[in-house]
Amino acid sequence: MGSLVETIRDSAKRSAVLDDCVRLIDAEVAAKRGLTGIAVKTAFKSVKSLSPGMIRQSMDALLDDFSEKVEPFWQECQGSGEAARNYFSRRKSDVANALLSITDQRANQSKHRVLVRAYKSLRGKAIEHIGTAMPRFADLLETHAR
Repeated sequence: MGSLVETIRDSAKRSAVLDDCVRLIDAEVAAKRGLTGIAVKTAFKSVKSLSPGMIRQSMDALLDDFSEKVEPFWQECQGSGEAARNYFSRRKSDVANALLSITDQRANQSKHRVLVRAYKSLRGKAIEHIGTAMPRFADLLETHAR
Protein backbone atom coordinates (compact mmCIF):
# COMPACT_ATOMS: atom_id res chain seq x y z
CA MET A 1 0.00 0.00 0.00
CA GLY A 2 1.24 3.46 -0.84
CA SER A 3 1.73 6.12 1.79
CA LEU A 4 0.49 9.64 1.15
CA VAL A 5 2.93 11.11 3.63
CA GLU A 6 5.89 9.41 1.92
CA THR A 7 4.63 10.50 -1.51
CA ILE A 8 4.43 14.13 -0.36
CA ARG A 9 7.92 14.01 1.12
CA ASP A 10 9.37 12.94 -2.23
CA SER A 11 10.20 16.28 -3.90
CA ALA A 12 9.90 14.84 -7.42
CA LYS A 13 6.39 13.54 -6.69
CA ARG A 14 5.31 16.54 -4.63
CA SER A 15 5.41 18.88 -7.63
CA ALA A 16 3.13 16.58 -9.64
CA VAL A 17 0.74 16.26 -6.69
CA LEU A 18 0.62 20.04 -6.36
CA ASP A 19 -0.10 20.43 -10.08
CA ASP A 20 -2.97 17.97 -9.79
CA CYS A 21 -4.30 19.64 -6.62
CA VAL A 22 -4.44 22.99 -8.41
CA ARG A 23 -6.21 21.38 -11.39
CA LEU A 24 -8.68 19.70 -9.02
CA ILE A 25 -9.47 23.00 -7.31
CA ASP A 26 -9.84 24.82 -10.64
CA ALA A 27 -12.19 22.10 -11.93
CA GLU A 28 -14.30 22.10 -8.77
CA VAL A 29 -14.66 25.88 -8.79
CA ALA A 30 -15.53 25.91 -12.50
CA ALA A 31 -18.24 23.28 -11.89
CA LYS A 32 -20.04 25.33 -9.23
CA ARG A 33 -23.48 26.64 -10.21
CA GLY A 34 -26.15 28.93 -8.81
CA LEU A 35 -25.77 31.57 -6.12
CA THR A 36 -23.32 29.47 -4.16
CA GLY A 37 -21.30 28.99 -7.34
CA ILE A 38 -21.16 32.74 -7.85
CA ALA A 39 -19.94 33.21 -4.26
CA VAL A 40 -17.30 30.50 -4.62
CA LYS A 41 -16.10 31.82 -7.98
CA THR A 42 -15.96 35.40 -6.65
CA ALA A 43 -13.97 34.38 -3.57
CA PHE A 44 -11.65 32.24 -5.70
CA LYS A 45 -11.09 35.08 -8.15
CA SER A 46 -10.25 37.50 -5.34
CA VAL A 47 -7.77 35.05 -3.84
CA LYS A 48 -6.12 34.48 -7.23
CA SER A 49 -5.97 38.22 -7.87
CA LEU A 50 -3.92 38.78 -4.72
CA SER A 51 -1.18 36.59 -6.13
CA PRO A 52 -1.29 34.50 -9.31
CA GLY A 53 0.51 31.58 -7.65
CA MET A 54 -1.31 31.78 -4.35
CA ILE A 55 -3.43 28.64 -4.81
CA ARG A 56 -0.38 26.48 -5.48
CA GLN A 57 1.58 28.14 -2.67
CA SER A 58 -1.31 27.63 -0.26
CA MET A 59 -1.63 23.98 -1.26
CA ASP A 60 2.11 23.54 -0.82
CA ALA A 61 1.86 25.00 2.69
CA LEU A 62 -1.08 22.73 3.57
CA LEU A 63 -0.03 19.54 1.81
CA ASP A 64 2.01 17.99 4.63
CA ASP A 65 -0.78 18.49 7.18
CA PHE A 66 -3.44 17.38 4.69
CA SER A 67 -1.54 14.20 3.85
CA GLU A 68 -1.21 13.33 7.54
CA LYS A 69 -4.96 13.83 8.09
CA VAL A 70 -5.93 11.83 5.00
CA GLU A 71 -3.39 9.02 5.52
CA PRO A 72 -5.58 6.99 7.94
CA PHE A 73 -8.51 7.17 5.52
CA TRP A 74 -6.28 6.16 2.61
CA GLN A 75 -4.82 3.21 4.52
CA GLU A 76 -8.30 2.07 5.59
CA CYS A 77 -9.51 2.35 1.99
CA GLN A 78 -6.57 0.32 0.72
CA GLY A 79 -7.02 -2.32 3.41
CA SER A 80 -10.73 -2.67 2.70
CA GLY A 81 -10.31 -3.31 -1.00
CA GLU A 82 -13.14 -0.84 -1.66
CA ALA A 83 -12.80 1.38 -4.71
CA ALA A 84 -11.31 4.72 -3.69
CA ARG A 85 -14.14 6.72 -5.29
CA ASN A 86 -16.73 4.74 -3.34
CA TYR A 87 -14.80 4.84 -0.07
CA PHE A 88 -14.08 8.56 -0.13
CA SER A 89 -17.58 9.43 -1.30
CA ARG A 90 -19.00 7.38 1.56
CA ARG A 91 -16.63 9.00 4.10
CA LYS A 92 -16.81 12.50 2.60
CA SER A 93 -17.98 14.24 5.79
CA ASP A 94 -15.26 12.62 7.89
CA VAL A 95 -12.55 13.49 5.36
CA ALA A 96 -13.89 17.04 4.98
CA ASN A 97 -13.91 17.60 8.74
CA ALA A 98 -10.35 16.30 9.01
CA LEU A 99 -9.15 18.69 6.31
CA LEU A 100 -11.17 21.62 7.66
CA SER A 101 -9.65 21.19 11.12
CA ILE A 102 -6.38 22.31 9.52
CA THR A 103 -7.77 25.23 7.52
CA ASP A 104 -9.88 26.43 10.45
CA GLN A 105 -6.78 26.55 12.62
CA ARG A 106 -4.82 28.38 9.93
CA ALA A 107 -7.64 30.90 9.37
CA ASN A 108 -7.80 31.61 13.10
CA GLN A 109 -4.07 32.38 13.10
CA SER A 110 -3.93 34.32 9.83
CA LYS A 111 -3.30 38.04 9.59
CA HIS A 112 -4.53 38.17 5.96
CA ARG A 113 -7.95 39.75 6.51
CA VAL A 114 -9.10 39.41 2.90
CA LEU A 115 -8.30 35.70 2.82
CA VAL A 116 -9.88 35.08 6.22
CA ARG A 117 -13.02 36.95 5.15
CA ALA A 118 -13.23 34.89 1.94
CA TYR A 119 -12.66 31.68 3.90
CA LYS A 120 -15.30 32.52 6.49
CA SER A 121 -17.82 33.43 3.82
CA LEU A 122 -17.47 29.95 2.32
CA ARG A 123 -16.89 27.90 5.48
CA GLY A 124 -20.58 27.18 6.10
CA LYS A 125 -20.82 25.15 2.89
CA ALA A 126 -17.28 23.79 2.99
CA ILE A 127 -18.22 20.22 3.94
CA GLU A 128 -20.64 20.12 1.03
CA HIS A 129 -18.05 21.54 -1.40
CA ILE A 130 -15.35 19.14 -0.25
CA GLY A 131 -17.81 16.25 -0.41
CA THR A 132 -18.61 17.10 -4.02
CA ALA A 133 -14.88 16.94 -4.80
CA MET A 134 -14.42 13.42 -3.39
CA PRO A 135 -14.49 11.55 -6.73
CA ARG A 136 -11.74 13.79 -8.15
CA PHE A 137 -9.91 13.69 -4.82
CA ALA A 138 -10.00 9.87 -4.81
CA ASP A 139 -8.65 9.82 -8.37
CA LEU A 140 -5.80 12.11 -7.32
CA LEU A 141 -4.94 9.80 -4.42
CA GLU A 142 -4.98 6.74 -6.64
CA THR A 143 -2.75 8.46 -9.19
CA HIS A 144 -0.07 9.47 -6.71
CA ALA A 145 -0.17 7.16 -3.69
CA ARG A 146 -0.31 3.69 -5.22
